[in-house]
Amino acid sequence: MTALPDFPGAVGLSQLQVYPWPTADDEHGGSPHMHLVCSECYVVVSGRGRLETLNYTGHTTTELHPGDTVWFTPGTIHRAINDEDLRVIVVMQNSGLPEAGDAVMTFPPAYLSPETYPGAASLLDADGTPDPERAQVRRDLAIEGFRELTRQWRRGNRSAYEDFCAAALRLVQPRLDAWEKTVDDGALAAAQAALRQIDSLRNGDLNHLYKATVSRIAQPPRQTLGMCGFLRAYDPARRAGTSAEPQ
Repeated sequence: MTALPDFPGAVGLSQLQVYPWPTADDEHGGSPHMHLVCSECYVVVSGRGRLETLNYTGHTTTELHPGDTVWFTPGTIHRAINDEDLRVIVVMQNSGLPEAGDAVMTFPPAYLSPETYPGAASLLDADGTPDPERAQVRRDLAIEGFRELTRQWRRGNRSAYEDFCAAALRLVQPRLDAWEKTVDDGALAAAQAALRQIDSLRNGDLNHLYKATVSRIAQPPRQTLGMCGFLRAYDPARRAGTSAEPQ
């Protein structure tokens, strides 16, 4: 099957079950990380938890309850905390960019170089298989770095956050040209299509209405290890056309 059309606005969609694993600071949850280009939205489906964040305006904690919608922009370091079986739908700007590296975890500085970051971020065990234990190890390393960033912020030291942002930029710099193409082909193309449709309507042209389609993707059967929790991502199924059917 061929890939289905983009989701509305060329966003990414995933089901997220936030990790229940305990942490060194007596919480449960996922790996703190930051996006450099993509805004992210949580639509809370069930359970209870918190979103702990740090950006240039400070350190905050936002409660998460069923029905809540919380979103945050690039530069916000975020950590999902699972207080009681927290499950959310993630809506991600610029579908394809997080998978292409627009997500840098808050490892301590020694692990934020192009030489050290890939090994610390890897989920693969010695056999090359994604391993939940590796996911926990990298989560704990990210929490270690995040706790130090928040400690420095509370002391009035913004340079630690700034240094992390600079290190994140160094890590993603080689990917920026590819990211630009993803946005051009996705979100920008969707906006340009909408403008063309408005212009067509202004001229009395209804042709795009006659080409309307309906598409469906069943719940993805494959669960993967994400940064914040167990993921069921819809976009890979949309791109592959597998487990999906136009109607």
